[in-house]
Formats: sequence, structure tokens, C-alpha cells
Amino acid sequence: MKAVEAVNLTKMYSDFKAVDAISFDVDEGQIFGLLGPNGAGKTTTIRVTLTLIKPTSGSITVFGIDCVKSAAAVRQISGYVPQEVSIDTDLTGYENLLMYSKLYYTPKDQRESRIGDALEYMDLADRQHDLAKTYSGGMMRRLEIAQALMNRPKMLFLDEPSIGLDPTAKTAVWEHVKRLRDEFGTTILLTTHDMHEADVLCDEIAIMNRGKIVADGSPEELKASVGGDVISLVAHNGDCSQVLQEHGKLLSSRPEEGAYELVVARGEKAIPSILESLESHKIHVESVSLKKSTLDDVFLKYAGARIQEGGTWKDARLLRRAVRKRG
Repeated sequence: MKAVEAVNLTKMYSDFKAVDAISFDVDEGQIFGLLGPNGAGKTTTIRVTLTLIKPTSGSITVFGIDCVKSAAAVRQISGYVPQEVSIDTDLTGYENLLMYSKLYYTPKDQRESRIGDALEYMDLADRQHDLAKTYSGGMMRRLEIAQALMNRPKMLFLDEPSIGLDPTAKTAVWEHVKRLRDEFGTTILLTTHDMHEADVLCDEIAIMNRGKIVADGSPEELKASVGGDVISLVAHNGDCSQVLQEHGKLLSSRPEEGAYELVVARGEKAIPSILESLESHKIHVESVSLKKSTLDDVFLKYAGARIQEGGTWKDARLLRRAVRKRG
């Protein structure tokens, strides 16, 4: 059984198609990412899957449960962390989790253990009695994830999980998300416009643009679809074009300058054999560099543009800073 299965999913607002007949599926125990710029339809897709809004047409199921016909059943097995600040900053970390445990109807005899486990798991146990407004942005985000774990969800939805965070806090959140998958087998569907985040976190990615899925696959498959990695080298003592062509596709060759560019499938593994071949032909390599394909290159290929950092990220960061200052 697929954890999530969408078929021709469409959501319209008047004449505007926010989500345009997309189909995708998520395997159980997988981190699946919807990658795209602001306005691509990512958040709308998550909200439809979470049963917060109804689709205009098409179908969507979570662990075989129809999101339209059995919305309550879907919510019982799901956790959700939205883009916006979702904690009460005038409560302590412990009080926030206690409130959520009651909202999720956690049995009284299990509340304390679940709260303790979530705080410990998200590295917040030592700050559980401090007001949330005194937390850093990263700690606030980890508390929001802890809230979503109160009902022990099979399916966790994260809308821009590291939005507004500095690099250190972002990395910490990523590690906790990966632990949820690795240690508990939690299936995670996340949205992001951060290509590095998608590359680091996701097992599978669907790239969205203007409501459509324009490409999907693992990060490695998507980057390979661009054409491969580019190796640039400067070599003397002869024209090495013929030797290089045995290892990949020659992009450019300027023997008079000793400059060459070569496209290969896996650059870091190809370089040693290329150098060995050139050495056997007594060609001296002065320098070599590798440019690996990125998900930005993939988006450019399939969407015809690069993902630009929009105002949402900046707004989120300012909001989290403002919340902290109120403390």
C-alpha cells in the first residue's frame, strides 16, 4: 500500500488552477519532497492531502484512506507543521505539548510519557519549562515538530520545515527529520523551495511549477537527467581530446590553451580514471575541477527558470525574530 497516492489531483480557485491535474505517490517510510518556487501549488497540495481543503477533481488517499470521504480518519494518523508559527509563545515548551496532547485526545495515562519522549527526542528537555518566546528560531521549529508528534502519526506533513532558520538551526532540523524516518519509519511529505534541503532530505522529489509536476524522481536521477557533471581541466604536452572522449562527452576543447570541459555521469568517480589515462599518454594535468549538477539545474531544464528566493522566507525569518523579541 502506498502512503500517499494522488491521481489527476486538481484544485481551482475561481478560474485559477492552483494544482493542475497532478499525479504522484509516496512509499511508506519515505521522505518525499514537493520542490518549487512560491506559488507553485505545493502548500495547496499538502492542504488537500491533509483534508484541510477539498480538491476540485481527482483523487487522493493516505494509507488507502480517501481524503475526501474519510477526512477524520486521515487526520487521526497525520501530523502537520505549517509554515507559520504554530506554538503559543506565552506558554512553556511543556505546556504547548500538553495542550496538543489534549487536542489529539491522548489518553491521560500516556500524556506525560509522550511529552517527555517528544521533548527528549527534539533536544528540548532542558528548556521545557521556559517560555517558548525565549527559544531560538530553530528551537521553536523543533517544538512545532514535537507538537505534531503527539498523536504518534504514521504520516507527517512539513510545510517548508526550515523556513526562516539560520544554517546551523536548519541542519539540526534536518537531522531530526531524518531520524524520524530512520528510527520510527515515519512517512514524511514536505514542501520546500530550498534545493539543498530537498537534496539532503528527500528520497524522492516532485518538482512543481505553476500547479504542475514538471519532473520527478530521486535527487540522483533528476540531476543525472540534466546530462551529468562537468569536469574542467587544464592539460599540456599534447591534445587530449581523443583520450577524454573515451570517458564522457566533450563539451569544449581548446588544445592551444590546454583547456577542456567534459560531461560525465559521476564526476568524483570518473576523475581518477581520467587522470590515469592522461598520465599513461604522458599528458601533464595542471589543474582539474568538478561542477556537479544541482537541482537548480534540473529546475532550469524543466521549468525554464531558476527558483528565486521569495518573500516568504524573509517574512518567516522576520516573524520568528519578532516573536523572540517579545520575550
